[in-house]
Amino acid sequence: MRMWEWLRPGIKIKRWILFALLGILLIGFGINEFVIHKWYTLNYKLFWLFLNASGFFILYISVTEGMKSIVALINKGYLKVSFDNKKIENLIYEKRLLVKGPRIVVIGGGTGLSTMLRGLKYYTSNVTAIVTVADDGGGSGDLREDLGMLAPGDIRNCILALADTEPLMEELLQYRFKDGRLKNQSFGNLFLAAMDGISDNFEDAVQKMSSVLAVTGKVLPVTLDDMKLKAELSNGSIVEGESVIPEEALEQKSSIKRLMIEPENAQALPDALEAIYDADAIIMGPGSLYTSVLPNLLVKDIANAVKRTKAIRIYVSNIMTQPGETDNFTVADHVKTIYSHIGSGVIDYVVANVEPIEDDLKEKYLKKI
Repeated sequence: MRMWEWLRPGIKIKRWILFALLGILLIGFGINEFVIHKWYTLNYKLFWLFLNASGFFILYISVTEGMKSIVALINKGYLKVSFDNKKIENLIYEKRLLVKGPRIVVIGGGTGLSTMLRGLKYYTSNVTAIVTVADDGGGSGDLREDLGMLAPGDIRNCILALADTEPLMEELLQYRFKDGRLKNQSFGNLFLAAMDGISDNFEDAVQKMSSVLAVTGKVLPVTLDDMKLKAELSNGSIVEGESVIPEEALEQKSSIKRLMIEPENAQALPDALEAIYDADAIIMGPGSLYTSVLPNLLVKDIANAVKRTKAIRIYVSNIMTQPGETDNFTVADHVKTIYSHIGSGVIDYVVANVEPIEDDLKEKYLKKI
C-alpha cells in the first residue's frame, strides 16, 4: 500500500492509532500528576491508579485491534506479505532444538577450527570457540604490527563460520585486495580492525562483530595479551614467530622439541574459563598441532580448566601430517606432544581417520609441499 492509502476510510487503522495516542496521553498525564502533586489522599491514589490503568488498557486494546486490522488487510490482499508456513515451522523447530543442544567448547585456530564450527552450528547453538591470537603472518601479521592489535585472521574465520549471513556478505568479508598497499589484506580483517578502533578492547570488538553478523554461539580470543610463539628445535636453536617456526624447522632439518609462549603467564579470558567449566564437551582441533592447538593450551589457566572440567575432552587429529610440524607423526605422537607440554589427563577420546585418503585430497596437499 502507498502512504496515502493508509488514510482511506474503512481500513480500520487510523482509529486504533488515535486510540493508542489517547492511552499514551492518559498514562503521561497520570505520571505527571503523581510527580507534581504534593498530597496523596486515598481518593487521589484511587484516581491515579484508575487513570494509569485506563491508559494501559486503552493502549493494549488499540495495539491488539490494530494488529487484527493489519492481518485483515493482508488476508484481503491489500498488503502483500508472503509467508511459507512450512519453512517457518521448520525454522522454529530447529531453533528450539539448537538452543537445547549440548554446550560445546572448541579450542584451536586456523582452517581446522572454522571447518569444525561450520558443522557444529547445525547441532547446537551453545558453541564457544576459543581461538589463538598468536598469528603473525600474512594480513593478520601486518595489522598486528601496524595497529598493535591482536591477530584477527583466525577470529574472522570463526565468526564467519558461525554467522548467519548471506553468501554475498561472507564473500565480501573474505575478499582479499589484489593490488596497492592493501594487497593480500582481507576486508574482514579490516572490518575487525575498525571494530577494535571503536571498542574498549579486542574482546569487545569481537563481540560487536559477532552481533552484526548474527553469530550462533560465541567466539573468544584465548587472551588479550600480546601473545607470541617461540619454539626450541631439536638442534637447540630458538625460533620466534608463528609463521616462521615451521619454515625454520624445515630449513634447519630439525624437528620442534618444545613450544613456548610469551608472555609465559598470559591471562585467559574469564568468559573462556567459564565456558570450559560449564561445557558438556571440549573439542581440541583439528588444526596445526604446534601453531593452532597447543598455543591455547599453553595459556596456563586454559590448561588447568581443561584438566579440571567435568566435560568430555576430545582431540580431533589431523588427517594429514604437516611439513615442519608433524612430519612422520602418528596419532599417538600428537597426544604425546600435548601431554609433554601441559601434562596428562586432558584427553578422554581421540577422533582419527582410519580410512584411505582419497586421491584428489592427496593431490591438493601435495601441491602445497
